[in-house]
Amino acid sequence: MYVFAGLEPVWKPVGMVYEYDPATNNWTKKKPMALPSHHVAFTEYHGKIYAFGGFVPPESGPPAWTPINNAWEYDPTADTWKALAPMPSKRGSALAAVVNDKIYVIGGASLIPGSKETAIFPTHPHMSVGTVEEYDPAANTWRERSAMPTPRNHAAIGVVNGRIYVIGGRVGAAFIGYASDISVVEEYDPATDQWSGPRSRMPIARSALGAGVYGGRIYVAGGEYQDPHMMATFRAVEAYDPASNTWTEMPPMPVSRHGLAVGVIGNRLHVVSGDVQSAGTGVEVSSSEHDAFEFSSGDK
Repeated sequence: MYVFAGLEPVWKPVGMVYEYDPATNNWTKKKPMALPSHHVAFTEYHGKIYAFGGFVPPESGPPAWTPINNAWEYDPTADTWKALAPMPSKRGSALAAVVNDKIYVIGGASLIPGSKETAIFPTHPHMSVGTVEEYDPAANTWRERSAMPTPRNHAAIGVVNGRIYVIGGRVGAAFIGYASDISVVEEYDPATDQWSGPRSRMPIARSALGAGVYGGRIYVAGGEYQDPHMMATFRAVEAYDPASNTWTEMPPMPVSRHGLAVGVIGNRLHVVSGDVQSAGTGVEVSSSEHDAFEFSSGDK
């Protein structure tokens, strides 16, 4: 399992890369990201890891999030990075998934078209996007596909039976205190380039969550939520079954957090790191917590 990126206070990207070996239960520090950035979309294809978009700090001025369109291929065996053809659009906090030898980069947040600004600030106008761009690793080329019906960022993603599911996230803005968290689930069929109508909603609306796929179900873990009355992170783990369009509540994580890394290795769902406080509380409590949930035969 590979964990990338990360943020230090005042939105400084650290660009770290760590490798986890379940056989030895050890972590190893690897070569840093070629471009330190945060809220990058990652996915794996044929033993390589692909990184798309994200945010970097402005070249000057106050702290902010500058959306980028950089694309990279990371080779875990050689511990090397290679630049790829850039995405057609600049955006951060998007999602990436693989279906039939193509990579789909979906959603995110960016500047409003025509804006004279080069970075997004919490109180300045910016937007969530429903953009879908398809990357062909063999040809190193891009093409635009049908946009997601509900533009959003900080969501979760999973692929089951050749279809992509986008779960939760935030709308209206990239920053939790100015956005609205949602529980919407939407299904995309790359074969037809069509989005279906809304699926069964996630039980708890939240964003900055992680997901892994096992046995035909998508497991969604952690996340955060804010409204005028509360600021919260979650221990919640919920399983979505696309075949029955139903949700199942799973045993919660030991520590609530958002911005965590989630992945499936063998028959275990690993949840790694994250922040135990919702953003904007004035307290930075990043966690190195690493927990794993072991699936039973009934989860297949």
